Amino acid sequence: MKAVCLLSGGLDSTTCLALARKEGYECYALSFDYGQRHHFELQAASRVAQSLGAVEHRVVRVDLRALGGSALTAEIDVPKHNHVSELAPGIPITYVPARNTVFLSLALGYAEVLAAEHIFIGVNAIDYSGYPDCRPEFIEAFERMANLATKAGVEGTARVRIETPLLRLTKLQIVKLAAELGVDFALTSSCYDPQESGRPCGGCDSCLLRRKGFAEAGLTDPLEYVTP
Repeated sequence: MKAVCLLSGGLDSTTCLALARKEGYECYALSFDYGQRHHFELQAASRVAQSLGAVEHRVVRVDLRALGGSALTAEIDVPKHNHVSELAPGIPITYVPARNTVFLSLALGYAEVLAAEHIFIGVNAIDYSGYPDCRPEFIEAFERMANLATKAGVEGTARVRIETPLLRLTKLQIVKLAAELGVDFALTSSCYDPQESGRPCGGCDSCLLRRKGFAEAGLTDPLEYVTP
């Protein structure tokens, strides 16, 4: 079975790819250079794809900086905190408008070219930053749309499934699952505002949630954070 796996190089997408590989899928990893300030994640994605035996790793350029509206794609400071309890409720400024809609749409096109019926995405609706495009309602709606938008769907010869194995897992559970799957955590990059070398800041939402997961799992994160 072929599968397109969205791969950012972060903890969640890496775990998702590792799980798809364990389940026997031929994985075609797909990453995006969308003008993100944490461009280093693409280097991580390349390392992860090779480590986990992806059949192919493609990087597609989509300039979301042209739209702005996010601390990840515009000249807006990435919020930093000392503890995960300080994360503000609601949708944070690191939300990139329509990002997962755009990414899944391009993954759908790639899947149609490959005749792949499965698209894996590492969205999470438990320990996450409040992004609207990480919710199960969004995934369900997109899958319905996907099967109205493809040749195979219209002809009834195949049905695309959006696979979200991490959707209802906590970060603790994701870290444990990744460890069980043999993920090399040192290859991954989760930070929204890393140094040029890739060293994670330690205080952005993504770093704090990652650190929370490792702490609760009783495991050591091999990444060296700027903020202890």
